[in-house]
Amino acid sequence: MPFPNHNFKLSSDLQYAGECVEGKPPGLTCLALLCDCRYSKLLRKSPAFTLVELMVVLVIVAMLAGVVTLNVQGYLLKSKQSIAKVEIGKMIGAIDTFYAQFDRYPTNEEGLEILAAKTDEFPSGILTFVPKDPWKHAYEYRCPGSTEPYEIICFGADHREGGEGAELDITSMSLSRGNRKP
Repeated sequence: MPFPNHNFKLSSDLQYAGECVEGKPPGLTCLALLCDCRYSKLLRKSPAFTLVELMVVLVIVAMLAGVVTLNVQGYLLKSKQSIAKVEIGKMIGAIDTFYAQFDRYPTNEEGLEILAAKTDEFPSGILTFVPKDPWKHAYEYRCPGSTEPYEIICFGADHREGGEGAELDITSMSLSRGNRKP
């Protein structure tokens, strides 16, 4: 027999498609191999999801994705602001190193780019490169600063002075709190 683990019966006396044989539904009786009733029930009722069930699941998944997106946006903003603070801190350290070596701060014309310039004292530069803020804008350098010898400013997402939230300005003054020499 081709199917040794199944209990198939060869039907020599096939019935017409409209008649029932041994309680089997019409249409299955015209098969050359007839199986027991337990197998015919599996053939009649195959498990599947309806379109409505699939749509309900998709709506629930979309709602969960929306909630997660709203919650994650706040963390992304805080991480960008933290990155800006760390980069400004590194540039403060580089400017202080420049001051210690040359006994002056970079001018506005030299800007932050002089910190990445190669010199005899610093063959690879004080900084390997001058970073851009997390919103892909250049940091602004002012010498003298409003209350300190210099100031480094990140203008936030809008790249304009002032603002709250994502547009909040981050400055070297807010990080150092007046610890630099005039």
